[in-house]
Amino acid sequence: MKLKSRSLWPALTLFFLAPTIGELLSSSAPPAEFFNPVVLFLLAALYGSGALLIRELRVRWNKGWLTVLALGAAYGIIEEGLVVKSFFDPNWMDLGLLGSYGRWAGVNWVWALELTLYHAVFSITIPILLTELLFPARRDERWVGRWGMVGLSLLLLTDGLLIFFLLTPYGPPLVPYALAVVAVVALVLIARWLPAPREPRPGRVRRPLWFALVGLGGTFAFFFTLWLLPETGLPAALTMLALVGLVVLVAGLVRWLSRRGTRTDQHRLALAGGALAFFVLLTPLIELDTARADNPAGMMLVGLVTLLFLVGLWWKVRRMVRRQTLDATT
Repeated sequence: MKLKSRSLWPALTLFFLAPTIGELLSSSAPPAEFFNPVVLFLLAALYGSGALLIRELRVRWNKGWLTVLALGAAYGIIEEGLVVKSFFDPNWMDLGLLGSYGRWAGVNWVWALELTLYHAVFSITIPILLTELLFPARRDERWVGRWGMVGLSLLLLTDGLLIFFLLTPYGPPLVPYALAVVAVVALVLIARWLPAPREPRPGRVRRPLWFALVGLGGTFAFFFTLWLLPETGLPAALTMLALVGLVVLVAGLVRWLSRRGTRTDQHRLALAGGALAFFVLLTPLIELDTARADNPAGMMLVGLVTLLFLVGLWWKVRRMVRRQTLDATT
């Protein structure tokens, strides 16, 4: 897989940051599991390849973050639907009540919607955003060449087939599985069709703190909805509608806070950092949870390292924005 020498570090950072956020910080794979060399390779080949491919497509197509989110949703369906098949398996280890709640025609619908949204935001979009903030001079460049794209695609395919046949033996129903393939193709076409980002109108954007609160509040509401509503016996369709409504609400709040003005890197980082802060705050509860079947030891350290990383990145971005402001006024 050919990488441009000056883009090696951004590419490698994203390759490992995507599974770190998607699996480690979320505690889906706590440290004892995540840092197993075999598991780390499988996760990085899956998440890292997907995130890099999506980021490169966005740059090549000259698109914005809506395209990243659409491709991220396609990735979520590929991983959870086509590869590990948790969309269809009623006995998937992490389902709990969602193995029966919202299950219809061989599909775990509430779980499928949750994981599609989760991967689009946390496994793909946020890692790409953070990596580009770490390497701002490289954000508009291609990080891998044509053969690199081919190599990443083959790595993703090989890893997916290995997981499909050897690690998740469940046989999914044919028709829903085929519809998942159609959904992936449709999302890729939508992502390609979405317009390039427009120049923002002049306007005063609200303080980054408000974006952080939207990120934190939106993530809390997302998981609170998934944890609470199924327990109430509310029809699954209404729970799914509530999730979609929450996505629309968060998008509307971000648009309203922006006032159609220019969002700086500070605003973008605040939004992403607020969303990740939910998981950081949760890490002590996860590590002290004696009911977990796996070993959550080390999750508090993961939360602390994540917090330090976000604070350090905040200061880096803040200095950069101030420098840009000074340059624009002189």
